Formats: sequence, structure tokens, C-alpha cells
Amino acid sequence: MHTMWKGTISFGLVNIPVKMHAATENKDVKLRQLHKECHSPIKYEKVCPNCDREVKQDEIVKAYEYAKNKFVILDDEEMEALRKEQEDKAVEIIDFVKLEEIDPIYFEKSYYLSPNEGGSKAYHLLRQALEDTGKIGVAKMMIRSKEQLAVIRVYKNVLVAETIHYPDEVRNVADVPNIPEETALDKKELDTAKLLIDQLTTAFEPEKYTDDYRNALLELIEQKKNKEQTATAKDAPKPENVANLMEALQASLEKAKKDKPKPKQPKRKKTASKKKATS
Repeated sequence: MHTMWKGTISFGLVNIPVKMHAATENKDVKLRQLHKECHSPIKYEKVCPNCDREVKQDEIVKAYEYAKNKFVILDDEEMEALRKEQEDKAVEIIDFVKLEEIDPIYFEKSYYLSPNEGGSKAYHLLRQALEDTGKIGVAKMMIRSKEQLAVIRVYKNVLVAETIHYPDEVRNVADVPNIPEETALDKKELDTAKLLIDQLTTAFEPEKYTDDYRNALLELIEQKKNKEQTATAKDAPKPENVANLMEALQASLEKAKKDKPKPKQPKRKKTASKKKATS
């Protein structure tokens, strides 16, 4: 399993060297966009609308737009120094709370934590302490240039860092439109709804839930492959041969020399002796 981060988790005077691994993966079926006429993959170019040309990666800088078309430019060196300063800090557990006190809306992404060299005993200590107390740790950590709020908890004998949103990242429910006010409900309808919920209540078994759309899409793709209903992109035209290009440039240069009008020669003044001879 790929290690995406190394660091330490600390609580009190205990430091645990750990490695972090992504606990989940995106299984979406990625589709490419092709030109309908020749089936070539479409490229997305970065173009400057002011200069009207494509710009290279080394010509691009990061900036924060603080007002319409007004920016604060941030140098790569400044960003890297700030990121490094935060990454060098240990993941410090600030508080311990109960898991049920955190609403699921706050949860974002899960990461497995494994002990790094010399960290097995401290890792086991924190894992056992969390299990015995039924608590989870609330901590801050840097992941991909962003300071994340996270909880440290136990999942199937493994410590998990679960990133959670900051309170100001969760939108205010008061802004959700068209929420109905509480109204009087028919008792019979409510009892029937509760009965239906009771009948459908079961233990949570994640293995029984599958992505039916993704499976159907993969099956359709496989069927088309087997029936050879496929397309092959045409080879992009090769650039002109350098030798031919040089010949064309040389010919253009020679033609330009021939077509260039010759400069007029200045008229010479007749000498005085010649004037007398002719007089």
C-alpha cells in the first residue's frame, strides 16, 4: 500500500511515528472525450485570453483574487516555505471526544495509519486506550498543502485518521431553500411510516451494496469490445521535415534577393575641364 505521508502523532508526552495510506479509492469509470470525426482525444490547452496564445507551465503563477480582476500573486518559494513549516509539525491530538458527538456531515476522507520504525508499542498503546475509553482524538494535520482538522479513531484494529470539515466549511442550513415548516401530521400516516422503517431495519452490511451503474457501464464496454465496436485514433500529422523547411526558407531568401529593387546610383557631376571642352 502506497505511503503518502510520514510523520508523528502526539498526545501528551507520547510520540508515535506513523505512515499514512489512503483508505479509500475512487472507482468511477473514467471516460475520454474524442473528436467525433477522427476519434482523436481532445486536448485541453491553457490559453491566455489577453495574449491569445497557449501558455506553458513555467509561465503560470498562483494568485488570490481579493476583488474583481485584482490579485495577490504568491511565489512558489513562499508557498513551499509555508507548507514546509506546517508539515514539520507533529500531528498533535488536541482533544478526546465521543464519536457520536460529531455529525456525519463533517466527515470528509479516511486514511489508514501504520506505525513507522520504532512506533509499534506507542501505536498499540494509543489504539488500546481509545478502544477502552470509547473515545476518539481530535487533531490537526497538513495534507497536500492544506491544514486539515481530523479525528484519530480505531477501525478493525487499525488507527484511522478521518479528515473532517471546519465549522465554517459546513454551509448554514438556514440557507437551504424551500424547507417546509413543521405541520400537523396524520397519526395513521405517521404510524404506517414508522412501521415501514421497522420492517426495513437491519444490521449494516456494506458488502451487500454495489454500484449498479458502474457495473452496467463496465459490462456495456466489455460487450462493445468483444463485438469489435471500437474506434482507433488517427495518427497526428507529422511536422514537416527540417531539411525541406530549410530548403523552403533558402528559396524564399533567394527570391527576396532577386525581387529586391536595386538602389539608384547617384549622378556624377561633370568636371570643369569637360565643360570647357564641350564649350
